[in-house]
Amino acid sequence: MKKTLLLIILSLFAGVVFAQPIKVMLVTGGHSFDTLQFFQLFDRMPEIEYTHFAQPNANKAIANGVADDFDVLVFYDMWNKITRDEKAAYIRLTKEGKPFLFLHHSLVSYQNWPAFEEIVGGRYVEQSRKVPEEKWSEYEHDMWVYCSIENYTPVTAGFRELRFFDEVYDNIRISDNVKPLLRTRHPKSAEYVAWENRYNASAIVYIQPGHDKRTYETDEYRKLLFQAIQYLNTFNK
Repeated sequence: MKKTLLLIILSLFAGVVFAQPIKVMLVTGGHSFDTLQFFQLFDRMPEIEYTHFAQPNANKAIANGVADDFDVLVFYDMWNKITRDEKAAYIRLTKEGKPFLFLHHSLVSYQNWPAFEEIVGGRYVEQSRKVPEEKWSEYEHDMWVYCSIENYTPVTAGFRELRFFDEVYDNIRISDNVKPLLRTRHPKSAEYVAWENRYNASAIVYIQPGHDKRTYETDEYRKLLFQAIQYLNTFNK
């Protein structure tokens, strides 16, 4: 009996010791941010191992198959230039079930690529002569945003309420097909500030808070991001 118990303990210990970190492809570009604190946010997640790619090199790497070597793709970019081959690479990844996490201003990316909105599950609509003014999205800095849990999942586990001093987005488009995760009643914000989506075989999570270091440096935000990465990694094929 003692020998069996010892073997169980040793096997559990070995599983912890030899557990592989989650490999994250971290994409930025197209928008300024608090660089030091942003990367410190990920440095403080010992369970992940990230490699940073800045645009436009990130999309070139994705088109060249580099993303295949990562477990989860995390986007904190705001980018619009994308080639046909790069678009095809994104779609291929979704067909293969690669999980994606999109953060904050990544919702603004690829305004002229409809499939991207379907991947993320929403869009921040930029001002354009081609778009009626009433459909333009809006933003407001330096707001206290209180978020309640709309659906309890592994991403939102352990939270009752979240509070961030952040930037809010309003009048954004959100697909009816997403599963809302976080909700706010802030009068200048869209109702949902985080959601889960599916596109082809991929699981996708979008988290709107994350404008600057005042959010990056909170334990709640780090926990939220890590739980999202950990959850998405369970879908990695």
